[in-house]
Amino acid sequence: MGARRQLGRIRRLVVKVGSGLITTPEAGPDRRRIAALAADLAAVRADKVDTVLVSSGAIATGMARLALPRRPRSMPETQAAAAVGQSALMRHYETAFKRHGVSVGQVLLTAQDIGDRARYLNARNTLLALLGFGVLPIVNENDTVATEEIKVGDNDNLSALVASLIEADLLVLLTDVEGLYTANPATNPDARKLDTVEAITEDVTRLVWAGAGAGSVGGMATKLQAAQKAATAGVPMIIASGRTEHVLARLLHGEPLGTYFAPRADRLGARKRWIAFAVAPQGRLTVDAGAVRALTLGGKSLLPSGVVKVEGDFAAGEVVAVCDEVDGREFARGLVNFDAPELLRIRGAKTREIEPRLGYKSFEEVIHRDNLVIL
Repeated sequence: MGARRQLGRIRRLVVKVGSGLITTPEAGPDRRRIAALAADLAAVRADKVDTVLVSSGAIATGMARLALPRRPRSMPETQAAAAVGQSALMRHYETAFKRHGVSVGQVLLTAQDIGDRARYLNARNTLLALLGFGVLPIVNENDTVATEEIKVGDNDNLSALVASLIEADLLVLLTDVEGLYTANPATNPDARKLDTVEAITEDVTRLVWAGAGAGSVGGMATKLQAAQKAATAGVPMIIASGRTEHVLARLLHGEPLGTYFAPRADRLGARKRWIAFAVAPQGRLTVDAGAVRALTLGGKSLLPSGVVKVEGDFAAGEVVAVCDEVDGREFARGLVNFDAPELLRIRGAKTREIEPRLGYKSFEEVIHRDNLVIL
């Protein structure tokens, strides 16, 4: 955990702010906190940094408007709260940013928008066009229409996907704690904040505690998931307190606030980033030890001979998870060349046996190395 902060010149920044920072359970949007956030973001933009804001708070705002005592439990009620809250929250943002001469634009996304390659590219183009016009995009999950099947699930992970989408130079998650601690600082006086994290290891994930409040979704666990996505995309990430005055400007000027998560040196290309994190796997392939070595150490394609188990109902061209036979751990993802019924017939087969088993041979590889990502 001793990585040095290497931010370099930040030209494109994604900032995520949680519900707890900009809303209160009873009143909804906190005008004072939103005003402070707007001032900080405006100062960063004035330094010629293209900035995208990923904001939670729509559901919490709707809850306050509807006088709901607790977070809705059913999907229709949650979507109704989001519908009421989304426009109110944007109105507060428009007012706050107008004081600084900044125009804002709302972008609502679902997992389908990110998982479909054409819609993924369209979302990217829209965000880049808004930045080109000098507009600050404010992104949120489209809670009014998203169902469990098409939800990203939380804005920590959504912000990492957006950072990858626009190839950001830095992702900052603003929360109500100073960073990642060795224990819960609210209950353990010996808790120590980590300055830097080089990789998301098992030792790091063991530091997570349940910290979700009544009005929020996701605690530190989802932030570590976001850090993993960002690191794989080659984007450094910082978790910092949104209550620290001028926190964004201070971070960009090199002040060591919060906890810094180092990116991977071998940044994935745009297409492989999409395969790795934008698409939910539609099935699972379990492979033997020889295949694990060939894929992870040899840079090889996955052949039918290495596949020992096929799970799920997927079609050729969809993303599947690739798992180790020994411990069931997912270590790779890729675009599969065969559908599930075909793979069930050729698993364990040599390449010369594909045609006799299927009656045809469209591909030799189950997943070509150009369509495979090692996680």
